[in-house]
Amino acid sequence: MIGLLFRKLASGIPVLFGVVSLVFLIFNLSPSDPARTIAGQNDSEEVLAAIRAKLGLDQPASTRYLLWLNDLSPVSVHSTDSASIIHFDPNEYSGIRLAGAVSGTGLYLKLPYLRRSYKSERKVSEILLSALPSTALLALAAILLALVVGIPFGILAATRLNQFTDRFLVFISVVGMSGPSFFMAILVAWLGGLVWSKNIAIPLVPIILLVLVAIFKYGVFKEKKQPVWMRSSYLITGLAVIWFCVAAAGFAPMIHLPGTGLSMNGSLYDIHVFNGPYLALQNMILPSITLGIRPLSVVVQMTRGSMLEVLGADYLRTARAKGLPEKTILWRHALRNALNPVVTAISGWFASMLAGAVFVEYVFGWKGLGLEIFRALEREDLPVVMGAVLLIAALFVLINILVDVLYAVIDPRVRV
Repeated sequence: MIGLLFRKLASGIPVLFGVVSLVFLIFNLSPSDPARTIAGQNDSEEVLAAIRAKLGLDQPASTRYLLWLNDLSPVSVHSTDSASIIHFDPNEYSGIRLAGAVSGTGLYLKLPYLRRSYKSERKVSEILLSALPSTALLALAAILLALVVGIPFGILAATRLNQFTDRFLVFISVVGMSGPSFFMAILVAWLGGLVWSKNIAIPLVPIILLVLVAIFKYGVFKEKKQPVWMRSSYLITGLAVIWFCVAAAGFAPMIHLPGTGLSMNGSLYDIHVFNGPYLALQNMILPSITLGIRPLSVVVQMTRGSMLEVLGADYLRTARAKGLPEKTILWRHALRNALNPVVTAISGWFASMLAGAVFVEYVFGWKGLGLEIFRALEREDLPVVMGAVLLIAALFVLINILVDVLYAVIDPRVRV
């Protein structure tokens, strides 16, 4: 297991190096002038030259690339000379000297340095680390929603193959995967935070009709041959016609239920007028639901497909022949062997949600990593954007390594 972990860590280093190089190429070879962005449009060339010298923008691209790698590397070369471009400034770097003379150039062991923001002049690492917990908590809640709801629904669809339940769950999951994040965020915010905030009005007639259908379909005709009109397609068509006729006649009584009580936007912490900041976990409900719709749909589809493959295996037929209960066969034997594709999908979705939460956080005003990236792009604050991309890439690599280790735990054959 330890050897597997080290091999995966070694394979992730070239990926991070490629991401670092690509990020530098994209953001440092663009035609925009960061010095002009910082100083403004009316400052003199002397001011712009001073800003470029301070930020190292007056150096050739190759030199800036090497300095960028030196800042990111945990083992780097620095000098104690304050006039050197590789000067080890204790206010910027956090580390210790490994080798070399007390004065002069030497090797240092330090934390990766992501530079400072062009706008606020705060350390990029501080900005990202302050925003990351809110996004990670939001993504974790969305993933838990996808797992808790998606896996049982996928099993239910697999055990009800080609029945109404299976077709309905597949249809809903396809709709969930097809909806763009920005559209779903606006829809959920509008419904949950505005339309249904105070009360939820549900028409009474369709509920009565559905109860009657359930009585006839699963009660009266449960042990008998069901008539043709009890088929799902005919039932849905008939209910729709009856409801439209009742609504057109002006008879549409409604049941009013308590609303969500949620607002359209809000962050993890709200501010009370007298007591100051306080934790507002209710603000996480709508954005986590929005963020979890697509992974939930993926989990339902992948669990269904994996279970269908596993349910026909020989060892499950043997388990049934031995008289094991069907619940034990499903949850203890079939599900464990069907989880590998689900784990892969969930790991990818969790990492991508850290990057793809930009629209969701912007719509709901959630102060996280996505909203920070959006604001940095809007202000052309390149160090923050570059640092965020590198952080997300590192999380991708780390999560993939953890998933590989989890594979070895779930399936012992992976260890070999």
